[in-house]
Amino acid sequence: MEITSDLRFGNKSRVTEFILLGFGFPASSELQMLSFIVLFLMYVLTLTGNTLIIALIYIDSHLHTPMYFFLSNLSFMEIGFVTCIVPRMLLGTLSERKSIPIAACFAQAYFYYFLGAAEFILLAVMSCDRYVAICRPLHYETIMSGRVCLWLILICWGGSLLLITFPAIFIMQLSFCGPNIMDHFFCDTAPLMEIACSDTQTLKLVIFILSTFLFLSSLFITLFSYLCIISTILRMPSTGRSQKAFSTCASHLTVVILSCGSCIFMYVIPHNNSIGLNKMVAVLNTVVTPLLNPFIYTLRNEKVKQIMKDTFGNTLRCPTQKT
Repeated sequence: MEITSDLRFGNKSRVTEFILLGFGFPASSELQMLSFIVLFLMYVLTLTGNTLIIALIYIDSHLHTPMYFFLSNLSFMEIGFVTCIVPRMLLGTLSERKSIPIAACFAQAYFYYFLGAAEFILLAVMSCDRYVAICRPLHYETIMSGRVCLWLILICWGGSLLLITFPAIFIMQLSFCGPNIMDHFFCDTAPLMEIACSDTQTLKLVIFILSTFLFLSSLFITLFSYLCIISTILRMPSTGRSQKAFSTCASHLTVVILSCGSCIFMYVIPHNNSIGLNKMVAVLNTVVTPLLNPFIYTLRNEKVKQIMKDTFGNTLRCPTQKT
């Protein structure tokens, strides 16, 4: 353990790095290499899928609508979210020394929560967008104007900044004098506060209140919007139109269930589950969900699938025509 003396802590010492135990695989185990390959492939697929969505929405004018504007922002958040966790996981999987400097640990925790909170607010905004599109279609273009959409995105980033920055400042002021070992694969706040020498009871309460407010308010807005949407869909005379509306909303609702469910389990519901189970849920939230999001939206969206076919079809035909 690397420590340095610090007069502020009296006879104690200040930790300068943390040891992340990760998944707990032995150093010589073949599972380490297998987990590295799986994580690397999932990371590449996540980057590729979300980047492809952003590129398609930017290139094709048919996708220049509020729904796809929000979707491109969601993909951008997912890229940042997974990038602040997985590269360090990959490094720690193969490295014998699974340490992370304290500054890098704080930065990782900050961006993890900042991007995660912004994503939750955005999911609530996207549910409101679907509500206006289905329940008030005649006023959709007026209500969801370009200026309104821009303000809603700024609210996502600004709201996350307000919610996350102040608790982060207090976390960075905690004293760590040993031990410096965290049984996790990234710098989460719970294991950080468990090894802190400072009194963290008030900070834990503040984080719990903020987390509960964020998750439950986002979930409430989403559920209320979808109750109105379902009620409207059931009253639609055209079966084809109602199926199209339901298909569009089902993709978003699936993402909300995956994201909110895993995060509420980890940060809101008090429980005494094993550390291994918590880490499995954390993997679902940090690795699996960002990977599934682009596939969920594209596989259930006929418009996006058709544009992808047209785009790649034209790309493949051009070299053939030239030759």
